[in-house]
Amino acid sequence: MNTQKRLYRSRDERMFAGVCGGVAEYLEVDPTIVRLVFVALTLLGGPGLIVYIVLMLIVPERPSMPQKAKHDAVVVPDDMVVSSSIPVPDEDESAAPHYDI
Repeated sequence: MNTQKRLYRSRDERMFAGVCGGVAEYLEVDPTIVRLVFVALTLLGGPGLIVYIVLMLIVPERPSMPQKAKHDAVVVPDDMVVSSSIPVPDEDESAAPHYDI
């Protein structure tokens, strides 16, 4: 099992391209702090905007979670099962109703 951390652009914490959200997930900090750092770097004449654009172009977006196949079984907890007292015919009985007169 690969436990190596990877940097991805975030799919959930995004305002523009998900760069700040992805960096925040990687560093395990609040995304707002990362956004403020990028804004401060940009406004103070630093490379904030250029670094953001480079990361947007280089860092891949986080892969989406694989969808469950249709043949996967759904597990329903016992407390969610509803039982009925209505009789249900067996599968081998004919579909037409049978009346004894």
